[in-house]
Amino acid sequence: MSIDEATADLWNSLSGADLIQAMGEGRFPELSDVSEHIGQSVTSARPGRVEMTWTPGEHLCNPAGGVHGGYIAMILDNAVCFASASTGDHFVPQLTLNLNIDYLRGVQAGQTYTVVSTCVHPGRTRLYSTAAITDAQGRVIAQASGSTIPNQAFAR
Repeated sequence: MSIDEATADLWNSLSGADLIQAMGEGRFPELSDVSEHIGQSVTSARPGRVEMTWTPGEHLCNPAGGVHGGYIAMILDNAVCFASASTGDHFVPQLTLNLNIDYLRGVQAGQTYTVVSTCVHPGRTRLYSTAAITDAQGRVIAQASGSTIPNQAFAR
């Protein structure tokens, strides 16, 4: 990611939630190509809560034709990290300490799912968040809880 002056200004001035919202609106570049690869997009962010859409592609499927559980874990991991990061005065990427997942239904490529994450405990050194994936009918597909810590390499 190349940093221009406008990007640096956003990085240094926006809260965690506002920077995540700026990523979703395309005003701030994604920090990696993971979002594009797995088909996630931030739709809204406020302190302690982030909502995304997720449209997994065929390239995420296992040999049986469903989206591989590892990619379901990845979107849930991203979600709990975003919820945690949304609580900060500045955006700080999170490192996952643990992630507990319940898989409830299969995920199909090409369908759009909603992913909602909430930071339950916004501690200074350890944060705890939950996330759920729901389908178009509002059924929970998978859910997770996870603990994260701020990545000190990005602390300011």
